[in-house]
Amino acid sequence: MEKKINQKAGKYFTEDERHKIIQELFATKCTKQHIWEKYTGEDEERGQLLRWMNRLGYSTGIKSRRPNIVSNFYPMAQKKMKPDKPVEIEDESFENLQLKKRIAELEKQLKDAELKAIAFSTMVDIAEKEFKIPIRKKLNIKP
Repeated sequence: MEKKINQKAGKYFTEDERHKIIQELFATKCTKQHIWEKYTGEDEERGQLLRWMNRLGYSTGIKSRRPNIVSNFYPMAQKKMKPDKPVEIEDESFENLQLKKRIAELEKQLKDAELKAIAFSTMVDIAEKEFKIPIRKKLNIKP
């Protein structure tokens, strides 16, 4: 009789236990259902092992989902593309990647500048309280 190792619900496994379970799945080539039942005692796995694999960085080996509708029942004659077209598409995607990197860099710089402004303001507040002197310039609204 096979002894069940650690019967508990799937959401209560630690990260180390999850790694161990997934490594056993790869090593033994058992089904996910069998491994899940062994560790939890539950009959249905409901995709939990795949979610763990994605979160922990394991390759699931599952390619993108097939479309539900089968296309190209009657394929039309395809026009030959000029050799310039694919190069333009690659250039556009490369430019898009560069722009996305630039945006991410600028967002990081903005975040740093905001943190510096908050730190400076906090430092001035503390100095005003501690030394009891006004550091910030008071604006006169009177004309």
